[in-house]
Amino acid sequence: MKRDFYEILGVAREADADTIKKAYRKLAMQFHPDKNPGDKASEDKFKECARAYEVLSNAELRQRYDRFGHQGVDGPAGGGGPHFQDVGDIFAAFGDIFGDFFGGAGGRGGSRSRTGPRRGSDLRYVMEIDLNDVITGVERPITFEAEEGCGDCEGSGAGPGSKPEACDMCGGRGQVVRSQGFFQMATPCPKCRGQGVEIKNPCKKCRGAGRVGMQRKILVKVPAGVDNGTQLRMTGEGEGGVRGGPPGDLYVDLRVADDPRFERDGSNLIGEIEVSYLQAILGGEIEVETLRGKRTVSIPKSCQYGQQVKLTGEGLPSLRGARVGDLIYLVRVVIPKKLSKEEERLLRQIADSKGEKAAPERGGFLGAW
Repeated sequence: MKRDFYEILGVAREADADTIKKAYRKLAMQFHPDKNPGDKASEDKFKECARAYEVLSNAELRQRYDRFGHQGVDGPAGGGGPHFQDVGDIFAAFGDIFGDFFGGAGGRGGSRSRTGPRRGSDLRYVMEIDLNDVITGVERPITFEAEEGCGDCEGSGAGPGSKPEACDMCGGRGQVVRSQGFFQMATPCPKCRGQGVEIKNPCKKCRGAGRVGMQRKILVKVPAGVDNGTQLRMTGEGEGGVRGGPPGDLYVDLRVADDPRFERDGSNLIGEIEVSYLQAILGGEIEVETLRGKRTVSIPKSCQYGQQVKLTGEGLPSLRGARVGDLIYLVRVVIPKKLSKEEERLLRQIADSKGEKAAPERGGFLGAW
């Protein structure tokens, strides 16, 4: 059973962002791989804390976690399970959390995040789907721009027959240290721009960047039961890594288009149906439109304006279960503006039998009615 993220970080559920950040930083320092070399248990704790912080530091992910637990942030609709398979991913994502400890840049002397392989950036894409797509799910191709590792130089940025060389100004550290009185300040190296390496013979295709912009097309599988704001994580479909690092992820934010026929309330749908005043009084059956086709609904006798009539199981499926919602119609009783002479005569007879005084005949529907 997965541990609660708040329990992992040792904070209350109502903790603010600063409290969560401080708690994570303390635990990350405790279980940092550089402090616990070769200790697999500490490394697992390090990853576990990072996953908890990844969710609780993101307002949208935290809201889903508070509402649905681990199911809200894991799996195909919430993020595909733990984000960090390697501690290098953690240094790339949260290196600024660690400050100047362990040599800066999160650890490993700063070289891993600067001169070594780096994970590619995550990308975000907004996809709009119809309410009908929510019933069965949908597969849809999307096209977007992303940077990929350069094939000519294999991501190194160096031209044929050459390779990146350590910067002679910073010694490959990516930083230079300047003394100001009793203080020392580390700043990005101005020569290599903090990269730690120089490329004296840049690749012509990527001009030394190691990556090139490309148009990508992938197929997105949207599961049934999604809602506005559901986020799909496409692992490894983000931008290519730097110097052979792993690619980032693509996050697809779903927007469900408004449907003029229905309003959504969770897995239930709400619509309106019109019934005549006679159907409202006497009851009967009428044909209605649903997302799955035509259906017949029963109108009870003496049905009132605004009364609910329900079709069980004609709503939307749930993203996290087998239950299907209901389709709820609000009854709108339609009063005719004109009556035939025979209809008016019969209605007057009914009014007389009940001792109700009707308006005098002056044309139209019961005269002044």
